[in-house]
Amino acid sequence: MANMVKDTILYPGKERQAPTVSLAEAAVKDLLNLLRGESRGLSGGYKNPGINIFVKHRLEGMHPRSHTYGHWSISLNRGIYCAKILRKLARQYIIDHTVLPINPFGEWKESMLADEDLCNDINLYLQEIGNDITAEKLVSYLARDDVREKHGISQSITGQYSDGHERKDVVDYRDKVFLPRWEQIKDRIRTWTSENLPEYGPLCGKRIIVWYHDETIFYAHDRCRKNWFHKDASAKPYAKGDGHSFMIADYVSADFGWLRSLDGRSARRAMFPEDIQEQANAAIDLVHELYPDYEHIFIYDNATTHLKRPDGSLSARKMPKGPSSKFFIEVSKRDANGKLVYNPDGSIAKEEREMEPGVLPDGCLQSLYYPENHKTHPNQFKGMATILQERGYNVDKLKAQCNKKFNCAPPALNCCCRLESILEKTCKERGVQVIFLPKFHCELNPIEQCWGYGKRLYHLERNALECLDKVPLESIRRFFNRSHKFMDAYSKGLDGRQAAWAARKYRGHRVLPASLMADMEKENMK
Repeated sequence: MANMVKDTILYPGKERQAPTVSLAEAAVKDLLNLLRGESRGLSGGYKNPGINIFVKHRLEGMHPRSHTYGHWSISLNRGIYCAKILRKLARQYIIDHTVLPINPFGEWKESMLADEDLCNDINLYLQEIGNDITAEKLVSYLARDDVREKHGISQSITGQYSDGHERKDVVDYRDKVFLPRWEQIKDRIRTWTSENLPEYGPLCGKRIIVWYHDETIFYAHDRCRKNWFHKDASAKPYAKGDGHSFMIADYVSADFGWLRSLDGRSARRAMFPEDIQEQANAAIDLVHELYPDYEHIFIYDNATTHLKRPDGSLSARKMPKGPSSKFFIEVSKRDANGKLVYNPDGSIAKEEREMEPGVLPDGCLQSLYYPENHKTHPNQFKGMATILQERGYNVDKLKAQCNKKFNCAPPALNCCCRLESILEKTCKERGVQVIFLPKFHCELNPIEQCWGYGKRLYHLERNALECLDKVPLESIRRFFNRSHKFMDAYSKGLDGRQAAWAARKYRGHRVLPASLMADMEKENMK
């Protein structure tokens, strides 16, 4: 017996050591009896052991004398992690035959904070760092080797999200395109104080009205579900899911609020990608009719639907290298009035057409197709090689594309294929400028907060459009001041983290104070 006890001791570093034959045989015998159940006596057979499927599956996998030995998990169609768990369970069972697997039903996705020891250590760490608590510091703490070893954290912490806010191409566009453009127009924009009073002073030129555009989605079941009912009232089950969705796109300015006339006409509408151009035309009609004495600028986010180029625009995707009689592009079919044509099944009708001409370095148009009287390739596509040669390129060692998605490395952003979008072309022809916000910078668009205000009301009421109309102009102007404060922060060289800190610290300010850098130094935000 003494030898038996001695054999059961697991010394440090010996976890992979095979058990003795006597220990393994004893464990196998007891394990088989456990799985088989008690004998029925003279009637023959065995009683149901009363083991649930989960525990039974693991006990069968723990069989120390399985012919698969080191590959126990293969017999159960499992992986390496399962093999490690089975080895651990088998060693525990060899030491103590009363230790059986526990079914963790209902605890598979239990938060790590349910571990009181870990929770206490985290609280102590947060107390140590005082007011300098950030999510990044907590993630770094949980990634420390000593913490992971102490609390048995074997897998990397997931769920941490980081968008492209500080991506190089995004920062380049923000600092070199958007902010310089904003600096050119900001002195011609009327601003408002935190008390909702206009900041008086002469504007440098004709007054500009900036209209921010965006889309949002309202869901039928996205409303408040807390109500008072009589105790005898019958229960009414709630509808599952979000319900039908309703996408709304609109324009808003700090000067006039939502874009609409006195008789209720507006550019607000449910949106589809094909409606972008039509909505822009409706908005231009309204601003020219209602506010003809001002210059108007539309600001859109950097969504692909807003950057869509006209059908037939120059594109290098899937271009053949040489001449081709079959290279055309498929575009949406439109009637004589420019309206979309639909098939009987409701889908948009398509048609093939030639690509639009490119523009040579001297400003002349470059046709991408041979003329009708060409000797060998009449009306055929020229091919990439010929098109580039006409532009003066040596195509002997030139790549057809940088990668599968044509993601050229910055700052190579201005190529011959970069044409004006439908929005830019439509608005430019009608005397309205368009500016695109940097990607991932929703804090620069004040209409995002207008949506939030409207949705808070929508939780209590049933009409989404009426809720948006109830957003007060005073609140809209505060939202604009907040966005302008972020623009001022980025223009002063702050990154996203520092700009967010400054926006919280200097509430009510439209621009950041001169003491910004000194305050950041004190708060260790450099």
